[in-house]
Amino acid sequence: MTRHSRSAPLAALTPTHTGPVSWQRLLKWLHEDGVISAEESERTAQRCSHAESAQPALERLASVGVARASDGAALDVEELTRFLARRAQLEYLRIDPLKVDAGKVADSMSASYAERHKVLPVQVTAAELVVATSEPFVTDWVAEVERQARRSVRRVVASPAAIRRYTAEFFALARSVRAAQKSGGAAGTASFEQLVELGKSGRQLDANDQGVIQVVDWLWQYAFDQRASDIHLEPRREQGVIRFRIDGVLHPVYQVPPGVMNAITARVKLLGRMDVVERRRPQDGRIKTRNPAGEEVEMRLSTLPTAFGEKLVMRIFDPETAVKDLAQLGFTPHDAERWQALVARPHGIILVTGPTGSGKTTTLYSTLRRVATEEVNVSTIEDPIENIDPRLNQTQVQPQLDFGFAEGVRALMRQDPDIIMIGEIRDLETAEMAVQAALTGHLVFSTLHTNDAPSAFTRLMELGVPSYLLGATMLGVLAQRLVRTLCPQCRQPDEQAGTELLAEAVRPWKINKGNYRPFKAVGCVDCRMTGYRGRMGIYELLAVSDAFRAVVHGDTSIAALRKQAVQDGMHPLRLAGAMRAAEGLTTLAEIIAATPPLQ
Repeated sequence: MTRHSRSAPLAALTPTHTGPVSWQRLLKWLHEDGVISAEESERTAQRCSHAESAQPALERLASVGVARASDGAALDVEELTRFLARRAQLEYLRIDPLKVDAGKVADSMSASYAERHKVLPVQVTAAELVVATSEPFVTDWVAEVERQARRSVRRVVASPAAIRRYTAEFFALARSVRAAQKSGGAAGTASFEQLVELGKSGRQLDANDQGVIQVVDWLWQYAFDQRASDIHLEPRREQGVIRFRIDGVLHPVYQVPPGVMNAITARVKLLGRMDVVERRRPQDGRIKTRNPAGEEVEMRLSTLPTAFGEKLVMRIFDPETAVKDLAQLGFTPHDAERWQALVARPHGIILVTGPTGSGKTTTLYSTLRRVATEEVNVSTIEDPIENIDPRLNQTQVQPQLDFGFAEGVRALMRQDPDIIMIGEIRDLETAEMAVQAALTGHLVFSTLHTNDAPSAFTRLMELGVPSYLLGATMLGVLAQRLVRTLCPQCRQPDEQAGTELLAEAVRPWKINKGNYRPFKAVGCVDCRMTGYRGRMGIYELLAVSDAFRAVVHGDTSIAALRKQAVQDGMHPLRLAGAMRAAEGLTTLAEIIAATPPLQ
């Protein structure tokens, strides 16, 4: 949770009011403290008097659009709540659900009590219970809660809408977990630590148990709402941990008993058409569902046996990436123009390189969707199929049937394809098939795990591909990384960031210092106090020229390849990132952490 406590001059520094706050009282205070003008106060009073409403005072005034005296902007419910908190001399809180332990919240008071008094516990410590309320002058419940919880109560002020929403969500989740546990969640499963506890036995929790179904539904909706890219279900000895990856950083979300965690994993595996019984080997699966906006969302599933059970990762593919143009993905105009020229070529090999989670799949699919017109046959061979698209002919490799990448490409060659996408080049056989496909007039896309673009050539030669074939078939290599972008709401100009640090980071390159507008990460409620919100790609595009082909031979060095690529117009990853930092989109620290140094 994120706290804000602003000091502002108030007409009355001592709270004298008791009981619920009416909209008339709140309007009077706003006028007294100079937040709104007398004319605005009168206008709002006339509008609100025309009809009765059961809305809380904060929401009532927010709905009629009370204009702030300083700039004429309408006060929203959060600003009004922040004002009320200052008036009551309490902390304002914008509830961050990722920072709330729903299990402890539900144990501190009942759902009916919370709903009746319109309060919500948000933090539980050994000595203190932090409770959010939208009525700071109603205190008749405090003594009773302190007696029941055996802790002192500290009140904070939050908006009534947030309290209503999270009261329903937190207590419903805790109720589902408890129901699942009662249905047999205490029964553990096999782990490498065969710990026997006498007296703790029961039936195995079923994947179709109603409590488990509700927890899984909540988990997905919650992940979509929080903009998560991955959901991690991690078994532990005492408590299983659920974590979300948001903007590349993992956030703990909830802890559940091992039996419940196993049942959740089984439920997801069942929906993903995976073998629920098999827990000894890794498995892959997929699920298609809808987010709250009604858009179809694909999730790729991956299980892995660990010491305490199966670890499950669900990778969420954002439906918006399908319609993003190159600029939205992070391409500069310089690289976007060169990339479009490459993918328009009739035949050859184009590689996308980078570590796991660097956005290679997003770039490839976004590109394939643009070239997959009615006039061409686009076929893919993947492991697994990342994102199903009706415009593409997609095939899944099946190693258990001796159907790998090489066999898949061999079969695709008899399907009259125009464009082929190979999920990954892992061995010489697959690389040779890609070369053969390119030599016979096909455009081939694939991925390769290398640190930068020039290294792709040395990697392929290490696999055993002759250099003359690389020179004849390779069109270009795109290396990429994902970096966090600064939150547009709270970023501030960085007065301390001099040009010396920038010059040192991009040496021997130079960036026009006149275009250097650095910003720093600050942190606000919109970005969970991280200072970053969202991610963008940075790219290093090597387009193969005649001069570059002349350099590609058996005993060539990576330094020679890199030098020629730069002469042909390639901007190294570190330089491309530094240019984005100079534009104020991210920070230099983020770029340095994500990219290899310039050589």
